[in-house]
Amino acid sequence: MFGKLSPDSSAERAGRSFGRWSLFALALVVCAAPALADGGVVFTDIAENNGAGITYLRQPNPDRLARQASIEARGTIPNSEWRDVRANETPMKPWGAPGVALLDYDQDGDLDIYVPNGPGAPNSLYSNQLVETGTVSFVDVAAAAGVQLTDQESTGVCYGDIDNDGDEDIYVTGVGEPNRLLESQLADTGQPVYVDITIASGAGGGNTHSGTCSMGDFNGDGLLDIFVGNTYDGWATQRRPTFVDETCPCLEQNQLFTNLGGNTFRDDSAVSGVENLDSLPGGAFTWVTAAVDVDQDGDVDLMTADTQGPVAGPTSAGRGYNRIFLNDGTGYFDDVTDEIGLDKKGTWMASAWGDFDCNGQLDFFSTNVGDYVTGSVGVAPSQWFLQNSDHTFSDPNGAGLASAFGWGAVASDYDNDGDTDIYYHGGFDVMTVILADNPGILLQNHDCTANFDYDFGAITRDHAPRLVEGVAAGDLNNDGFDDFVSVAGSRIVPDGFYLPFSGILAPPFGSALDPLTRFEGVWIGGPDHITFLHPTIIGGDLSVEINSGNNGNGWVELNFLGGVGIAPGAGVNRDGIGAVAHFTPAGGKTSIRPVLAGANFNSQDELTRRFGLGTAASGDLDVLWPGGVHNRLYDIQSGETLTVPEIPCSYDAAWGNFGQYNACVMQALNAYKDAGYITDAQRNRLRDSAWRAFNEAH
Repeated sequence: MFGKLSPDSSAERAGRSFGRWSLFALALVVCAAPALADGGVVFTDIAENNGAGITYLRQPNPDRLARQASIEARGTIPNSEWRDVRANETPMKPWGAPGVALLDYDQDGDLDIYVPNGPGAPNSLYSNQLVETGTVSFVDVAAAAGVQLTDQESTGVCYGDIDNDGDEDIYVTGVGEPNRLLESQLADTGQPVYVDITIASGAGGGNTHSGTCSMGDFNGDGLLDIFVGNTYDGWATQRRPTFVDETCPCLEQNQLFTNLGGNTFRDDSAVSGVENLDSLPGGAFTWVTAAVDVDQDGDVDLMTADTQGPVAGPTSAGRGYNRIFLNDGTGYFDDVTDEIGLDKKGTWMASAWGDFDCNGQLDFFSTNVGDYVTGSVGVAPSQWFLQNSDHTFSDPNGAGLASAFGWGAVASDYDNDGDTDIYYHGGFDVMTVILADNPGILLQNHDCTANFDYDFGAITRDHAPRLVEGVAAGDLNNDGFDDFVSVAGSRIVPDGFYLPFSGILAPPFGSALDPLTRFEGVWIGGPDHITFLHPTIIGGDLSVEINSGNNGNGWVELNFLGGVGIAPGAGVNRDGIGAVAHFTPAGGKTSIRPVLAGANFNSQDELTRRFGLGTAASGDLDVLWPGGVHNRLYDIQSGETLTVPEIPCSYDAAWGNFGQYNACVMQALNAYKDAGYITDAQRNRLRDSAWRAFNEAH
């Protein structure tokens, strides 16, 4: 069983003892299936009306806003001209496309919020005062931290430790100008400050119109690379790619920047395969990117959510797919979208990853224009896609649930019942109406079956007047339950033309969503003309929704630590980005959460992975690290927050004997202990789990 182990080996005796104990433990837990208590929580927006110190107000792009106003100032436009005006004269997103990121920038033990703003307006870094005061409230420290970027129209944000020095560096995307790379450094005051290293790093990307960004170690060298999703040139003067169903020469290619070390990057977009799109020359109008190990083979793949534009009319040449690019392990990617069953056109705008049906494979949710815009359920739904064991994807088409327009989405076990739920937002000005059909939709998963239903009672604020772009999830009050943060580009001031979708622009679907959907009228149509109504639009705000967390379900929180530069043989970036965590509550089903930098629409969740337990008292973790190493940690107790370090010794590898495996394990754990990352007790706990995992695998 253990190969050529010496009969006198103390490690062997401990391993065998652990094996006998594990069989007894398994016999105990098979009868202890946890109850899955769905829901039972509510979210309260503490930032509404400038609460909790949040005073964020999104500022518009003045040139694009003035251009839109000049079109509306015409008052009346002949119907014969309207299609051309909307496609070739109206600007894209005058109020911008803000995202949001949750990170502990100052490493004081609570989550802070970074949110971009428009040109001339400072971005905000809201420092959470939970540790200082015991209450979730915020102070904007962007100026002191050097992250205001007032000379950029900032859109998306992602972060990760690009130099493996133990702190979080920030990448901020912009519209028609270089993106910014901000390196975290320690000031004389002891507080972190950020230094703009964009020019020296080579990661700016030129004057592209970027939104989303993601980080991942694509070539396996232990350094985080950056992938940027681009849209099209001409936000100021046209929305042709949105309203005209054709391949526009204005589309921009996505970009991949390879980390060379020393905070320098090389543009490998052309040689990495990310520009080679099946059935499509040129760019693809990408709203969202994700760096995730889709097929769980140990390397980080890429996903893009691309927009088609109109869903009716002739199809364009391959635009509008949720695309998957598989990594060959060296950082070269192959577009396999058609082969794996994702050749479904849509106006895709999000990615939220988790194992929704608990079959051991990663699934994703992507937003679309929704059913109320099209007037029919299933034509262009915001929906989930389920991965099969052969790594193809099944299309349940929303399983009959009426869906709304969406931008940002998160995958979160918001009620800690042991399965992955979905929260998504959205709203958009299409210059005919302003879509307000999304009040903030929480899709509740039932017993990890991917059978979802609405949980409208959990969301206490009506978000429909907020044209929300970015959404992120994280635990802001350290109670073990996910909270939600969302940022709106703009807001509708409801008036006499703020009307229900259902029964006016869409038929009643018999859905619980029907009475909650709205639209704001922008024009009144005549027999041969349209007349503008001039709705009142104001700057967007920031919502901070705190989970009541009082339903009795347990949880564990896991912080992943890559060992590159710490432990001999370790090769994973310091944040553990790219790892895939499998967690099984005692007697329950296994759920999966990948560690992602980016993936949301222009936004990023916290890096801590949180798993619900239901009523189980404990659970087991199995983690797949970038590079393919498997580690396991047993008997994590409800309420524990743990650091999980990379042990570069896969328990299921073909070791010559247990002694070789144990030497590898102890060398790594001793290095972490000596460097101060774990205690003696933690080292022993990790060692014992490593022994048990080896025993069970061999």
